[in-house]
Amino acid sequence: MPIKIPNDLPARATLEREGVMVMSEATAARQDIRPLRIGHLNLMPNKIGTETQLARLVGATPLQVELALIKITKHTPKNTPADHMIAFYRDWERVKHEKFDGFIVTGAPVELLDFEDVTYWDELRSIYDWTQTHVHSTFNICWGAQASLHHFHGIPKHALPRKMFGVFRHRNLAPASPYLRGFSDDFSIPVSRWTEVRREDVPAGRGLEILVESDEAGLCLVNDPVHRSLHMFNHVEYETSTLADEYWRDVNAKKSIEPPKNYFPGNDPHAAPENRWRSHAHLLFGNWINEVYQTTPFAIEEVGEIEAPAARRKAG
Repeated sequence: MPIKIPNDLPARATLEREGVMVMSEATAARQDIRPLRIGHLNLMPNKIGTETQLARLVGATPLQVELALIKITKHTPKNTPADHMIAFYRDWERVKHEKFDGFIVTGAPVELLDFEDVTYWDELRSIYDWTQTHVHSTFNICWGAQASLHHFHGIPKHALPRKMFGVFRHRNLAPASPYLRGFSDDFSIPVSRWTEVRREDVPAGRGLEILVESDEAGLCLVNDPVHRSLHMFNHVEYETSTLADEYWRDVNAKKSIEPPKNYFPGNDPHAAPENRWRSHAHLLFGNWINEVYQTTPFAIEEVGEIEAPAARRKAG
């Protein structure tokens, strides 16, 4: 089944050119199933690019998905046209009475700040608490993953001496996990961050499961079943050119930056990179969507009614 998104969202034309099935309102209405409601809290500065990357992945599954774009209420984006935000995004304060089967929280370019110094930290903490009663499963990415683990478990992030930047080999530590169904024993994932969460800071006895790790880049994927949250510290959703775009952006801004490791052929920044992670990106998001579909309540109004008390008992 395809993804249902607004007709004039820029991502729609991109996905249709790539062969991703995009559903019209009329087609959706004819299907006698309930679409999965997936919310996307987009904290990235390039919102149009990020929403396209994630719509591509959630729209490639065999299930009908309704994607809702959401933004922080008290924060005005500087890098996305205001008319785009008005047309396609809703403030969290206006959707917090709604229920979602899945909810995606992206990263943000604030990772070198203390969590408490981020201007929208209080609202984000409220959103994470809200997911426990209004969302069946949350998928946190990069800084969003660090923020969630800090909020629920007090786990710190640590500044790196240099940016972890490139495409790194990762190991599958939990082949039996439903989220890693079909994954190779090792695989490549793009990494682009100045901070890390360390294995030794992950508390024992809290139910946290380390699913994927890299010898060079550290932790990658952590599952928190008590809070029904998946945490991806890296960027499996990136397009082929995204790391190159980040590199040349910094070069043109006269910033000191090394080319991303294991990315450009021959380490030549002028060479066209090859995508070695696309299949695992689709696998991961397809597995997540399937797990949401298999476990979410049939009636969406029941989301959070059963899970939240059980989660609170386990966490306590």
